[in-house]
Amino acid sequence: MNLVTTKLNEKLSVTSQISVDDLAEIAAAGYQSVICNRPDQEGGETQPTSTQLEQAARSLGIDFVYLPVEIGAVSVEKSAAFNKLLAELPGPVLAFCKTGSRPQALYQLAGQAQETPEPEKPASEEESVTAACSWTEEPPETIYVPPPSQEKQLSVTAACNWGNAFDIVVVGGGSAGIGVTASLLHRRPSLRIAIIEPSDKHYYQPAWTLVGGGAYDIAQTVRDMADVIPPEAEWIQAAGSGFDPDNNLVHLADGRSIGYRQLIVCPGIRLAWEKIEGIQQTLGQNGVTSNYQFELAPYTWTLTKNLKSGKALFTQPPMPIKCAGAPQKAMYLSCDYWLHQRTLDNIEVEFHNAGAVLFGVADFVPPLMEYVKRYHAKLVFNSNLVKVDGAKKIATFEIKDSEGNITQVEKPFDMLHVTPPQAAPYFLSKSPLADASGYCEVNPKTLQHPRYPNIFSLGDACSSPNTKTAAAARKQIVIVAENLLAAKEGRELPDVYDGYGACPLTVEKGKVILAEFGFGGKLLPTFPLDPLIARRLYWLFKVKLFPWLYWNGMLKGREWLARVKGTN
Repeated sequence: MNLVTTKLNEKLSVTSQISVDDLAEIAAAGYQSVICNRPDQEGGETQPTSTQLEQAARSLGIDFVYLPVEIGAVSVEKSAAFNKLLAELPGPVLAFCKTGSRPQALYQLAGQAQETPEPEKPASEEESVTAACSWTEEPPETIYVPPPSQEKQLSVTAACNWGNAFDIVVVGGGSAGIGVTASLLHRRPSLRIAIIEPSDKHYYQPAWTLVGGGAYDIAQTVRDMADVIPPEAEWIQAAGSGFDPDNNLVHLADGRSIGYRQLIVCPGIRLAWEKIEGIQQTLGQNGVTSNYQFELAPYTWTLTKNLKSGKALFTQPPMPIKCAGAPQKAMYLSCDYWLHQRTLDNIEVEFHNAGAVLFGVADFVPPLMEYVKRYHAKLVFNSNLVKVDGAKKIATFEIKDSEGNITQVEKPFDMLHVTPPQAAPYFLSKSPLADASGYCEVNPKTLQHPRYPNIFSLGDACSSPNTKTAAAARKQIVIVAENLLAAKEGRELPDVYDGYGACPLTVEKGKVILAEFGFGGKLLPTFPLDPLIARRLYWLFKVKLFPWLYWNGMLKGREWLARVKGTN
């Protein structure tokens, strides 16, 4: 490895500022975790952000934690948080700042504290509240930390109102987290709600397929997180690291623990790029793209426009994935462009699906097959992408036959659109809240956890067997808001989720099949039109109406077209 590292013990090494490109070498050297101790944009210098580094690290299977430490004396609190991370993260661990000195100081300060322990003293009620609460400011960066003043103790206690900080903690600031928070505050404006979300950007992901098809501006799919979080809620900009449901605590990667009376788990789903060998090194170049990432969707359109002949491969991994129709939507929009450019006859199109059917709801397969035939696309089922050699433009698939035998097949390509394998976030899948597959376990009808009645979950991270789409979250928001408040007040849970989800299948530029369905594949159309027919009206909904409803309705707590029918 080109980086110069200093080994402090068997688990911890430190180094200077790393780049995104360094992470592949860090992974190859065997490091399992990386801790970033350098604040983003420190001193106005150009450096990769913690978010960029985290995305790259996660794709390589490396745990990444952002624990910024300002230049100057290191505080006892930061040292304690750092060494708590060392105890919890898988090793070996590599920590860095601009020069490597700050993680070394954090480590050494903890050693000094162990050598000269302070006499034990009973924790006061105010101190226990402080431990559970989220601070709105960083503690001063000095080694000497005086006891909290009576004024600060009283202010913290008053802000919490009780010993566990917040009425409701929401883990995740995506569509589900923001939407359910806004809906709850519309119902009960006095609720103290905290949203735990590390990202400073919020994305409207359903439009990325349109971006890849040249029908939408990528800039219209992103807004600052500060602009979409309800102002009445408290934003805790940190990553979650675990759950302690027996003590009503959420643990954060920076060492804090946030208390709750009720918890909503909706951190979304993780793109598991590490399951495809070589993919991270070639994404965004060599003809390899994906509409599942903000920065890559425009590249899909670039590839589509520039391809005049050759081979185009589109992939779909094993379920579950978010928006199960998106992999084939990418194919349809590219093929429609090639058809109108009269180049489709010169392009060989293949759709490799790890599953055994084109779409999970059988009613929609016949109209979709008409488009597959129109575009002369070859369907390859039970075919899972496992490796990409971008330089040679070779994709390797594991194909399973009818008897379960698996063979590896190499396919050359000129364009490769990859849908990544997906999984629950690490900190959720390893927690007591998870089911066997790693998702937050819920009763699929009430979205309440079966073992912890003060916990609910919705969105992509919950175990309900519905399709993972923003439309599903839109309906689930009402279920969780009503049922959580009923549980809070000791009432019977009033609402039942029918599994509603929707997938606007963009089969050509200008027409959409609006697939709406619930548990068991039951059709649940919103409008009195034949749902199996592709319509221009639904294209206008997809391009114009749905984004507007998302930003101005769903994220604002306005439950248009989201009310549920039936009672529990």
